[in-house]
Amino acid sequence: MEPRKILLLFGLFTAFLNVIGQEPPDRKQIIIVDPGHGGIDSGAVGINGLKEKDLTLKIAQAIVHYNKVLLNQQYDIYLTRYGDTLISLGHRTKLAKILNPKIFVSLHCNHADNPRASGLEVYVFNGAIRKQNETMGKIMDSYLQKQLGYRSRGVKRANFQVLRDNREVCPALLLELGFLSNKDEAMHLEREEKINALGLAILMGIKTIME
Repeated sequence: MEPRKILLLFGLFTAFLNVIGQEPPDRKQIIIVDPGHGGIDSGAVGINGLKEKDLTLKIAQAIVHYNKVLLNQQYDIYLTRYGDTLISLGHRTKLAKILNPKIFVSLHCNHADNPRASGLEVYVFNGAIRKQNETMGKIMDSYLQKQLGYRSRGVKRANFQVLRDNREVCPALLLELGFLSNKDEAMHLEREEKINALGLAILMGIKTIME
């Protein structure tokens, strides 16, 4: 074969390898939302009987809903559970290792012996984390304060498994969305319109982070 043809074929082959090695330009960003607890693990139980497992799932469903109706499916959002089922922490983070998302957001509600304890907490991994994680946590914390009037208890570090196991996979946040042991916050969180507002605010907080 002529040297010129060999070089041409080599160039085409190299270009082909470069193309298949890249993500399609219109591929949606993947986000994993993790509704905490589920099944026999109810999580915290509010003074009004509200179960953390039910609340986190409703908030996650609101996030998916608003991604569809307001953002026209801008993101590919996967939940770690879609019903009242118990999913191990290991399987939740294994999903992230398979999908390689842009961010992993775990949803929870707080509980304390002090009935006056209140406010929002955002957690990132307490090890040698990338600065990106802490920056994302501060953005989410600030956004929820601004949009919902939450009192912030700050961005904190913890060794929660969903944060630890994702440290080499993707940025991960764990959100504690109010205290079910606080009468005012528990009553606030049982109202459907407040749950929807919280889901929308979290989605738009994620959008702010992704921009």
